[in-house]
Amino acid sequence: MSSGNQMKVVLAYSGGLDTTCILFWLKEQGYQVICYTTDVGQEEDLEQVRQQALKLGAIKAIVDNRIEEFVTEFVYPSLSYGGIYQGRYLLGTSLCRPCISKGIVKVANEENAQYIAHGATGKGNDQIRFELSCVSLNSTIKCITPWRMSSFYNRFQGRLDLIEYAKTNGFKVGATPDKPYSTDANIMHISFESGTNGFKVGATPDKPYSTDANIMHISFESGVLEDPLHPPIDDMYLMTANPSEWPNEAEDIKITFEKGLPKAVENLYTKVKVEKPVEILQYLNKLGGKHGIGRIDIVEDRYIGMKSRGVYETPGATILWTAIRDLELLCLDREVNKIRAKLAQEFAEKVYYGLWYSPECDYMRACLKLSQTLVNGFVIIRLFKGNAFIR
Repeated sequence: MSSGNQMKVVLAYSGGLDTTCILFWLKEQGYQVICYTTDVGQEEDLEQVRQQALKLGAIKAIVDNRIEEFVTEFVYPSLSYGGIYQGRYLLGTSLCRPCISKGIVKVANEENAQYIAHGATGKGNDQIRFELSCVSLNSTIKCITPWRMSSFYNRFQGRLDLIEYAKTNGFKVGATPDKPYSTDANIMHISFESGTNGFKVGATPDKPYSTDANIMHISFESGVLEDPLHPPIDDMYLMTANPSEWPNEAEDIKITFEKGLPKAVENLYTKVKVEKPVEILQYLNKLGGKHGIGRIDIVEDRYIGMKSRGVYETPGATILWTAIRDLELLCLDREVNKIRAKLAQEFAEKVYYGLWYSPECDYMRACLKLSQTLVNGFVIIRLFKGNAFIR
């Protein structure tokens, strides 16, 4: 392999403050940087993110649409198998990381890149999810983890240093010294403006927390939310209506399943019917969001041992979860359902810990898939005032 190829790295790039500065830093270290951004339904202008990465110095910038794969190969199977962490979290971010990692490794293989890099910090779960997934898919890949490297964290000891670094390298940041926080790409992005530098990173200074979004959910954490006594901000929510906006009339829907997977949703009032996998989740997100379904506020145990508060919106998946569990009680043998429930807990922990591609997770998915063979039929769900009831 040539020295040029040895210094080529695929960066999981969101366009936020951290990955923008990491892009510059990797260039300083002599790497050729390929920026990889995955479309998993976060509903933002990813073409703009791609163009901006090129202007920032990436030798190539790729936007990869994996929405359908994410829904059909990760979201729906996990809901079918009973994947829920600590009894409440439906794994929206945990499921997304192996999907993104699959794309990262594919690009690394195609571009003959020996390295992958990410902007996850040393205190979170994502560093483990990305690295374990990528190495499982390509055992020769090497992971560059800036926030765990002394040459990086001694130079950048926090957001203030990143802000100063960004300014020194000719681009402005929306974060300021008195509000040194950043958000993921759906809140923070790079926007172009006129002038010699031509771009700036645009964080919204009225949102002192970080977010992560995909078609399944939106998560909120850090910043003001690190205080368990600080309530979620009303205008923070993006997928679900606040209680004052909930309709006063219930809405009934019919969800049809085959082998534990959703095949169709019919609104019994409007007669709207959807059958394509992505459209089913999008439609249930819309209905669930209108009725305020799928909000949780929890303190969860991270894999590395820390406790972390997370606020989540998962409207469509919450409706599907409710329907699937009810149908199982009708279709499954009692003892099979008991075993499935026990195995589902182990499965959820493995997914949360970043072990989607592990042999044990492969084995559990095969067993759980078998348990769903007879989960066929339909469930009628009533949506009303923040809840999804079995009608």
